[in-house]
Amino acid sequence: MKGLRGQGRIFKRGEKYWVAYYVDVDGKSKEQRESAGYTMADAKKLLKSRWIEIHSGKFVDPKKAKITVNDLLDNYLVHLKNKGAKSVSRLISDLKRIRETFGGFRAINVKSPMMDQYISEQLELGRANATINRGVSALKTAFNLARKQELLKDVPFFTTLREDNARQGFFEKAEYEAILHHLPDYLKGVVQLAYKTGWRRAEILNLKWESVDLQAKELRLWTSKNREGRCIPLQGELWNVIERQWSAREVKLKDRTLISHWVFHNKGEQIQSFYKAWHTACNAAGYPGKLPHDFRRTAARNMTRAGVTETVAMSITGHKTNSMFRRYNITSQEDKKQALLDTEEYVRGQSSEKKIYPLPTGTLPKK
Repeated sequence: MKGLRGQGRIFKRGEKYWVAYYVDVDGKSKEQRESAGYTMADAKKLLKSRWIEIHSGKFVDPKKAKITVNDLLDNYLVHLKNKGAKSVSRLISDLKRIRETFGGFRAINVKSPMMDQYISEQLELGRANATINRGVSALKTAFNLARKQELLKDVPFFTTLREDNARQGFFEKAEYEAILHHLPDYLKGVVQLAYKTGWRRAEILNLKWESVDLQAKELRLWTSKNREGRCIPLQGELWNVIERQWSAREVKLKDRTLISHWVFHNKGEQIQSFYKAWHTACNAAGYPGKLPHDFRRTAARNMTRAGVTETVAMSITGHKTNSMFRRYNITSQEDKKQALLDTEEYVRGQSSEKKIYPLPTGTLPKK
């Protein structure tokens, strides 16, 4: 064994040289060992490098230094699943581009300028600010979680973009009916419920029959994004949807009959995603680019146009704040045209007779 004047020691195992040095862990000195290659020169170089890192406060445990961004993201997803998070599938999709760009990088090598460059490239590709932010924010959370778990020492600064680019998408009735016509039967009820209530896609796809009171004709949602319950009466088209789904809950398989506990299902199984079927229906109907989330805006707008009070509408759609509801309550050019015509009609009906208003006491000019 050979020492380098307090820097540590070098020893050999078989054909390889190893280095040993000491680092502080919770106030105690702990020996670290690391393979250094096949020559004494390489061992001395590595040991000196580690000594400098330790005394300059830049030392990183070699095992932790090998942790990649993919490792951090996998760790974060496991953490969310253990907490019972509902939005893991959406998050996996949001992180796809992050993984493609940074997945193989060692986490300690990810720096702020790299993130800024990534954001610039995504903007050039036409990604929306909100879309970019979701991926970057998830990566930031994964880094912060790793630091709390003492897997990382430092976390880079993550820039986020201002989200003032709210979508203006909504469905006119003809668009909705055309797309509905081209959807497979197992998705029609999902879309009808979304169009009428503005409920989120995950809220609808997670509905089980225990949420439906057939006698009272009520649909109850106990958990949601805002962690608040909702209960809506089932009547008209909504009741027809539920009746149809109740009749379709039995699925005959080759060897048995399955009773699905999901209100909306595909061959008895919960519907996880319907992107391909949706995309195909939109193209067939002549309305490419439409998004299911636009039903949320559509329901808010339709209720407002129908004269439903904001409080009642929010209790149906599940919007927690007035400001968010108003953001979803999109106005079209036709709305604005009608508003101007109504205003013009109102002004035209006003009297043209000149009115004389007396001055307040004490305001007469002095002579």
